[in-house]
Amino acid sequence: MKFIVVPHGHGSATRSFEISYTRLNVAVLVVLLMGAVWVGTIVSWAFVGARAARVSGLEDEVGRLQTELMQVQELAGSLRRLETQYTRMRDVLGANRPSDPTSIWIPAIDGPSLSDTAADSSTALVPTSWPLTQRGYITQEHLGKIPGEHPGIDIAVPEGNYIRASGGGVVTEAGEDQIYGKYVRIRHADGYETVYGHASDLFVTRDDEVARHQVIALTGNTGSSTAPHLHFEVWKDGVPVDPRSVVSVP
Repeated sequence: MKFIVVPHGHGSATRSFEISYTRLNVAVLVVLLMGAVWVGTIVSWAFVGARAARVSGLEDEVGRLQTELMQVQELAGSLRRLETQYTRMRDVLGANRPSDPTSIWIPAIDGPSLSDTAADSSTALVPTSWPLTQRGYITQEHLGKIPGEHPGIDIAVPEGNYIRASGGGVVTEAGEDQIYGKYVRIRHADGYETVYGHASDLFVTRDDEVARHQVIALTGNTGSSTAPHLHFEVWKDGVPVDPRSVVSVP
């Protein structure tokens, strides 16, 4: 193939170039390859740029997932603690009392009888003993200093446990109402009275004489109660006092 170059203007010689078809094909191929490389480079840069932008987004996503994982771990820890507390409370509150109260073995009084304590009413006839055979868990404190508020303490304990007289005295009330459920009220010496509420069964009646530590009822969930417990009150001269200020807590 021959090319003729004619310069513009006078006095310039005409030039001619001759190139073979093979060289022309090679030149065209080189140009195409260079174009392909250029296009490929641009595409690669665009791909790398897109991946780089995505990496930033992925880092944000990883950070969010790590935060959520920490929250899940904290929730799992809280759940384990709640399960432990639930198990403890279930052990305390989940015991079943005997279906036949008459078959219950009532332990003997481990203190002096009422008649034996006439000469020492300042001790055996004053409510200073813990009213249960076990310590239990105090779930509600005494709020008797506030008029109309909780006049005693609530002690979480399994249903069917022994309720003992905190001191010797005379039963002035033994019955049931909507608030206390089945309850017992005892008059003691020196102006003291005690009340035992939410019982499941009563073993005493009005005007009965009871001695310190005598079993007077079984714990229960009667009356205004959401779980088995003993509501225990101590009154002095008609005023509710904190039972723990009078009674020896085991």
